Amino acid sequence: MEPTVFTFIRRHSLRQQFIILGITAVSFPFLYFSLDLPKTIINKAIDGQGEAFPIQVAGFSLGQIEYLLALCFVFLALVFVNGGFKFQINLYKGVIAERLLRRLRYTLLARALRFPLSQFQKTSQGELVAMVTAEVKPLGGFFGDAFALPLFQGGTFLTILAFMFVQDPLLGLAAIALIPVQGYFIPKLQRRVNLIGKERVRHVRRLSDRIGEVVSGIGEVHAHAASGLVLSDFSKRLGQIFDLRFDIYKKKRGCPR
Repeated sequence: MEPTVFTFIRRHSLRQQFIILGITAVSFPFLYFSLDLPKTIINKAIDGQGEAFPIQVAGFSLGQIEYLLALCFVFLALVFVNGGFKFQINLYKGVIAERLLRRLRYTLLARALRFPLSQFQKTSQGELVAMVTAEVKPLGGFFGDAFALPLFQGGTFLTILAFMFVQDPLLGLAAIALIPVQGYFIPKLQRRVNLIGKERVRHVRRLSDRIGEVVSGIGEVHAHAASGLVLSDFSKRLGQIFDLRFDIYKKKRGCPR
């Protein structure tokens, strides 16, 4: 298998990633126009600053009301265009994610079939099932977002930032003032969240193993009236998973431990 997730994505979906990056890049000019057009509507069509009506637009003579309606329809069209770009980008990301997720699950199953018999004796059925199904599912969203999301979010941010600097440089400087601070602290917090996430996966695997053991030995549980003991063990394990998930939640929200 590929050594990293990004290598896996590049190897099996490079062409599709370039297509979605191209669609994303084409959407930015329309986003900028949709930000700039309201200013034109207010300053020129409503207030009439620097305009002597009627004016000539594309060979048509438009009064103030007609000019305002024309700009409003253009703005409405830009809203639909931007929405269409987002729909196509999300749709294409979903296709990429599901295809790569299918390939990854197939690869994991193919690798598992190569295990020697001694490895199967040490690995429970529940662990393999969880690994192939639940544990790789979050990667599906990452497969689609790995390249497209940074470009889309970063490009959107830069487009909005450029618009703000064009309108008022001081406003643009105020908007980027806290970015260096966020760039320093957020990666550190994310590393801690990742470590807790790995610990949570290990606990979930052990819980799956324990559930498999109880189901396979349900006769002994009933014979010895051990349901209370089993439920007590499950309660402890579920409590540990809850604590880890809540710790992740607090780290993502920036709360103190």
